[in-house]
Amino acid sequence: MRDSLKIGIVAGEHSGDSLGENLLKSLKKIKNLEIYGVGGPRMESQGLKSSFDFNNLNIMGLVDPILNYSKIMSYRNNLCDLFIEKEIDIFIGIDSPDFNMQIQKKLKKISKIRTVQLVTPSIWAWRKGRLKNIKKYTDLSVSLFKFEHDFYNKHGLNNIFLGHHFSDLKPTEASDILKKFDLDDKNKYISILPGSRKSEIKNMMPTYLEFMELYCNLNENVHFLIPAVNQDDIEHINSYLNESNINYTIEVDAANEFLSLSEFSIVTSGTASLQSAVLGSHPIICYKTSFFNYFIISRMIQTEIIGLPNLLLSQKFFPELVQKVCTPQNILLETQKLKINKFILDQKTDLIIKNLKGVGFDSLAEQLAIL
Repeated sequence: MRDSLKIGIVAGEHSGDSLGENLLKSLKKIKNLEIYGVGGPRMESQGLKSSFDFNNLNIMGLVDPILNYSKIMSYRNNLCDLFIEKEIDIFIGIDSPDFNMQIQKKLKKISKIRTVQLVTPSIWAWRKGRLKNIKKYTDLSVSLFKFEHDFYNKHGLNNIFLGHHFSDLKPTEASDILKKFDLDDKNKYISILPGSRKSEIKNMMPTYLEFMELYCNLNENVHFLIPAVNQDDIEHINSYLNESNINYTIEVDAANEFLSLSEFSIVTSGTASLQSAVLGSHPIICYKTSFFNYFIISRMIQTEIIGLPNLLLSQKFFPELVQKVCTPQNILLETQKLKINKFILDQKTDLIIKNLKGVGFDSLAEQLAIL
């Protein structure tokens, strides 16, 4: 077994950048690495020189990828050329399955490069037909959740249950949060997480703003906490709130602290809903997209559950408000139900955390080294 590995790696969003950082750290414990591809600041801290801004790959939905097809194809082809030129040993695609699996397919057709998909495509939920291509072009898939791992194994795919780092997440002390962000201990705090993508903020913030106004009219001493991914998102979110009379605090990289202080949270569906549940800030899981996107997706999806906490529990314990039912009035109604069911939901939080523990990054790195 060689002491060095040439790695091709691609992550197209912040959560993938964090996963890539942890994986590269573990690989560097056992191998000398040459790293090529695309990622964010976390992966670059481990030695990657990103070929272009990883935010360029953050294209979601059904319409935007079509409109940006030529650009996406150019990125894909340039990366494949780079990986072939550098004679990489392993390609690791992190999330962004539609983009990364096209790279895997092209590489497999012209080389013997081993291919890995970290964060498995949600074929258990929709587009089950992708199973055939995963079997053909992906040497190893890596799941963050046990129910995904079980599904992949059932269908005969080589899969590792990595687990999720939220299993080690602990709430921050309230006194420390109040002091750090200059917050009043007499207030009641609610977290609002509109999403990390511009399209999510655009789709969700008008509904969230109206809910916030309704809630403030019925409750005193309410202060909303809004964590943002970066300064651009702060400016985007502020554009909806600047003319309101709502009391709120918005900060970059404050999700753990804000959720630790909040009894419940209003969360755009995604990883943030799991983060909220683990920290005891019981989420109301919301999702809206364009009419066209939802028309297509709703006919392809194979599960009635969309929220990660509920998927881990195999039941809708936390409220899910999707598309037409995602209204300010319905969000308000669900906040009242959460308060009534708080004790039961606290118990479910403990069960969710137990279901998040997998083999970890060091074990995954050892598997990749001998793949």
